Amino acid sequence: MINYSTDPRKQYHIQVAPGEVGEYVILPGDPKRCAKIAKYFENAELVADNREFTTYTGTLDGKKVSVTSTGIGGPSASIALEELVKCGAKTFIRIGTCGGMQLDVKSGDLVIASGAVRMEGTSKEYAPIEYPAVADFNIVNALALAGRELHQHCHVGVVECKDAFYGQHNPEIMPVSYELTNKWEAWLRMGCLASEMESAALFIAGSFLRVRVGSVFVVLANQERAKKGYDNPVVHDTDAGIRVAVKAIKNLMEEDENE
Repeated sequence: MINYSTDPRKQYHIQVAPGEVGEYVILPGDPKRCAKIAKYFENAELVADNREFTTYTGTLDGKKVSVTSTGIGGPSASIALEELVKCGAKTFIRIGTCGGMQLDVKSGDLVIASGAVRMEGTSKEYAPIEYPAVADFNIVNALALAGRELHQHCHVGVVECKDAFYGQHNPEIMPVSYELTNKWEAWLRMGCLASEMESAALFIAGSFLRVRVGSVFVVLANQERAKKGYDNPVVHDTDAGIRVAVKAIKNLMEEDENE
C-alpha cells in the first residue's frame, strides 16, 4: 500500500510513527478529551495532532500508554485502529458517551459493551454481516472489575451501533423511517443496553487485526425514559468512564505481566 504521508515514518492520518505509542491505548472520540485523559498518565506528551486524531503518550505504573482520538463513527475509528496497530499498539479501550435504551440504564451510568449490533457500514467492509462484533473477553472483565473497584454503577451487555445520529433521534422524518423504527424496536426487545457509533467497527477490525478491543461508555441520557416521562437528566461529565478505563488498563497490565 502507498504511504501518502509527507513523512514516510509516520502513518498518514494519525501522523504517528512506530515507537511513539504504547501497547495500551485509550480511544475517545472527541480530540478535546485526550488532554483530559492524558492527565491520568505520568509524563504525558503530545505526540501528534492531525485532523480528528490527537495522540498523547505517557506511562502508567512505569509502562508506556497512549490516548488517541478517533472522531465520530466507524470509518475514522477503524482508520485510527489500523494505523495504531502498525505503530505497535495491541490493546484498546474506547471511552465515550452513549444513549441508554433499556429503562434501567440511567443518565450517568456506565455501559460496558460485550458485543455490538452491526447497524453501520464500516464493519461490512471487513467481515460478512454474519460474523459477530464482540469485545475482547479479558477487557470486558477488566472493565467490569474496574467499575466495581471504583464503585461505579455499570451495565454489561450488547450495544447498538449506527452511522446516522439523527436517524436514531428523529427516525420518523427519514425516508426509511419504517426500517429505522422497526429495527429500533427489535434492538429494544433483544435487550440492547445503549446506542453509540464506534464499537461495532472497532470490534470487527480488532478481530481481523488480532488485537484486543473493548468499550466503556457514560450514559448521556435515555430517550426511552424520556418518552415515558421518567427522570432523564443530560450528563456530560465523562470522568467516571475515563477513570474506569484507566483502572482497567492497569488491571490488564498486571494480568499480562503475571502470564
